[in-house]
Amino acid sequence: QDSGKLGPKNCGEHLEQAKNDFPVCKCGFDMLDAGFFNDCKKLEIQKGAKDFNLPVIRSNRKLVGNVNGGLHNLSPLVFNSAWKSQDAKQITGKFNYPVSSGIQRPKNDEDIAFMSILELGQLVKAKLITSEELTAIFLNRLKRYGPVLESVITITEELAYKQAKEADQLLAEGRYLGPLHGIPYGLKDIIAVPNYPTTWGSKSFKDQVLDVEAWVYKRLKSAGAVLVAKLVSGSLAYDDIWFGGRTRNPWNIEEFSTGSSAGPASCTSAGIVPFAIGSETVGSITYPASRCGVTALRPTFGAVGRTGVMSISESLDKLGPLCRSAADCAVVLDAIRGKDPDDLSSRDIMLGDPFSVDITKLTVGYLEDADKEVVDVLKSKGVNMVPFNPDYTVDSAQGIVSFTMDVDMLAHFDEWQRSNRDDEFEAQDQWPLELRRARVISAVDYIQAQRSRSKLIQEVKENFKVDAFIGDASDWEKVCVGNLVGMPIVVLPTGFKKIPNAPSDDTRRKTTITTGIYAPPDHDHVALALAVTYQSVTNHHKQRPPADNIGPNDSIPNPPISIVHARQLRGY
Repeated sequence: QDSGKLGPKNCGEHLEQAKNDFPVCKCGFDMLDAGFFNDCKKLEIQKGAKDFNLPVIRSNRKLVGNVNGGLHNLSPLVFNSAWKSQDAKQITGKFNYPVSSGIQRPKNDEDIAFMSILELGQLVKAKLITSEELTAIFLNRLKRYGPVLESVITITEELAYKQAKEADQLLAEGRYLGPLHGIPYGLKDIIAVPNYPTTWGSKSFKDQVLDVEAWVYKRLKSAGAVLVAKLVSGSLAYDDIWFGGRTRNPWNIEEFSTGSSAGPASCTSAGIVPFAIGSETVGSITYPASRCGVTALRPTFGAVGRTGVMSISESLDKLGPLCRSAADCAVVLDAIRGKDPDDLSSRDIMLGDPFSVDITKLTVGYLEDADKEVVDVLKSKGVNMVPFNPDYTVDSAQGIVSFTMDVDMLAHFDEWQRSNRDDEFEAQDQWPLELRRARVISAVDYIQAQRSRSKLIQEVKENFKVDAFIGDASDWEKVCVGNLVGMPIVVLPTGFKKIPNAPSDDTRRKTTITTGIYAPPDHDHVALALAVTYQSVTNHHKQRPPADNIGPNDSIPNPPISIVHARQLRGY
């Protein structure tokens, strides 16, 4: 080419000679579905890639590709999930939380551990219990049940007592910060807190301490909440396997929790924490919440800031609460929502008050897989319930998710792959396999996937003729579509059934039954209001799992390993 001997007119004449200098890798073009080029054009592309593309690639890697996690140098290509523009000046104030009168302190710690946030908040506000006492109860439960469920990475005991004492002092001075004042909680361990490990659940990063204060942690701290633990994230936020084991379902500890927000779901279910913050890119809140039988909110994309949080995909990642009830989810959302100045995708969203929604004015659809009890309860409360099908023609939602998530993840963990640290990943059929495949997804095909995503969003928007709809929360197609669109969902428990192949009739282990309430983006308050209404007349969400107290003639399968405490973790 440089000599002018290789060109469109005389390509064939010198093709064999050129092949010796630039061997044509036909398989590479086939992997990109680019076999339509003739050999002459392939040679031209090879040389151009060597002379132009590779220097640019290596320059960009040097600039931004040698630090893992996606915490810095965010992409300017920002996804906005809103279906219509909003005036930020119209943002509502705080929600009007219901107040339960006559709340008394239970006599035993077990009963206290399973109280709701609003109930615990009333005890603290009325000075029937101190934050320090409450913190001690949950720290004891973390140490008791964390090893059983393999659900806790780091107990932040010193910090917890410090924050609890501060909360008690503020209350003594007459300063009450709201319903989270003095309430303990846990964070998924992809959320950075200074002076404590942020392991991302991975043996590659188990000694990592980030001098970063995550935005969501700042918001909770300003609301007076008390951090008692960093809870299990599946390794690099993939599934429930982490460097210390595999997180278990408190309702049936023979099962694993599924989903990377494994620790938040398992710990909340078992009364180890009153609530926790998890994350979802595609399914990591909805799946473990469904398996462990907790109420959870995957909020509208952009509702909660993500600064200081390990990133998989900047256009898919979301943070949300896992709680005992929908009312608790609303309380936590109210504390953590809003614009994060360092997260380009975060927004101030004009949410209504979920406790003030007139549900009799709502039309709610139900899918074929909707839970009948939820449909019947909402109908009895005056909601207009209608059959519904979220009609769209795009048939590649699952493929769009894979391209988007995997390419974005690889950009954030480029150095990790190039240095072959993926060889030590806890499950080789997960990120290592997917990210190697992502290395050969072309930029053109990535952008085409985003254009297909845009088409999907438009079709879902045009056919969303209801205020919300009820359907299976863990159906993979719905999980993919919901996350691509950025719509919120409340996952709520609706019952229990016997476990398959039970070892005895006396076992206390159960399988949870759950459903999802989906709403359009920026309508989290609608989904929450419907969930609060359902839970006001049912008690599935108030049931307590057996954890390791599984009944006579049953035994704990495959005893798990011990917890790793912060001091030990730093010593590795």
